[in-house]
Amino acid sequence: MSSGTSRHALTLRPRALLLLFAAAALLALGVIARSPAAFLAAVPLLLAPAAAGLQAPSTTPVVRLLWSAQGSGSEVSVSGKLEVPPPLRASDLAVSFYSAEPLAARGAPLVGPTDGGLTVQAKYRAAFPCLAWVPLPHVRWTDPLDLLEHPVTVEGSALHIERFPPEISRLGVVRLRRTTLLPGETRSRRLGTSGEFFGLRPALPSDPARRINWRATARIGRTMANEFYLERTGDLLIVLDVRPTSLGAETDETLLAIARAGALGIATAFLAQKARVGLATFGEFATTVPLARGKIQRLRIARTLEATAIAPQAGPPERLAIGLRRFFPAGVTTLLISSLAGEESELVLPHLRRRGFPVFVLTPSPLPLLLEGGQGTTTAASTAARLLTLMRRRRIAAVWREAPVIDWTDYWSLAPLLNYLTSPLRNPRAA
Repeated sequence: MSSGTSRHALTLRPRALLLLFAAAALLALGVIARSPAAFLAAVPLLLAPAAAGLQAPSTTPVVRLLWSAQGSGSEVSVSGKLEVPPPLRASDLAVSFYSAEPLAARGAPLVGPTDGGLTVQAKYRAAFPCLAWVPLPHVRWTDPLDLLEHPVTVEGSALHIERFPPEISRLGVVRLRRTTLLPGETRSRRLGTSGEFFGLRPALPSDPARRINWRATARIGRTMANEFYLERTGDLLIVLDVRPTSLGAETDETLLAIARAGALGIATAFLAQKARVGLATFGEFATTVPLARGKIQRLRIARTLEATAIAPQAGPPERLAIGLRRFFPAGVTTLLISSLAGEESELVLPHLRRRGFPVFVLTPSPLPLLLEGGQGTTTAASTAARLLTLMRRRRIAAVWREAPVIDWTDYWSLAPLLNYLTSPLRNPRAA
């Protein structure tokens, strides 16, 4: 938040420039024609911007925006209120919205007066599952004649939008296999703060009151606490392939946006079931979020995914497997999310299996993007579409030799992934 005199921040609007140009023309005419009337006519035009400047705020105005997002599926409805403190007037403020890629605006935003400020409403549509930010709008002060403007500081935070396929909420029925421990790592028991009752132990100063067994405390004569078997449904490692492909930067970014949303949605579903979830992104090098559970882990995964971009160059496939083995135990169920558009995509799988990671693949298909608007219009376009489809099938068939593949063609549906995970006949390597 900045403050200062408005005189340095005032800028002329097009109407003020037009008035000054007209005043200069009248002054020139008065000098040439030696006409006092021209000089008198130019005076109001020159004084109008100066008079408007006297109405400008003396310091940088500050307003506060409280807003939220509603809707489901591809529809996003944003509404909120812009609190305008006195002596500012809501009628003197102009609000304009920035673009919120990959969300597409549906019509012009609506801004209307209300008690103590302005109501703000905007509607967007998401073409595919995504994680998006709606930035704070640009607010400026203008005088009643629209001659001068002054920037206004907006307090608040950008609006975070998450859009997932509806099947994300049903992934909780899937039970993951517990990670296989190496010899010597198996413990006699795993105890924690929740789950099935195990026994009693002397209470520690750090134990909360809800863990104290008051009946046992009264019977034994000293403070006793409950001990439980640790609840654990399994572990999941999500690997996101962010290496560049031959599809081009724009298509790669779109597929990455879809993959980011899918990764966060899947992680959210399993974290809600108290499973441990880890994340790794692989471009030139691997970036990892170790296995953990809880709301803080979801926040870590979300922040990592939001900061993920297409790598400038691709790293060797074996580097990913070597890097993962340093941070994750062998045997953890591994989900690789990759477009499989590059020749080296399938080379990652044998390296992962050799390092002990049972892997299956979720692949956002580039075909809906490549064939958008061009399928069936001409004979050449139809032939090209068939050729791209055959090439895609051939690539997926080649990957199936190494690991199960779920082809994600309908971005708003993860039914094939859910059917695979819930099928009792699925490949035991991805169990």
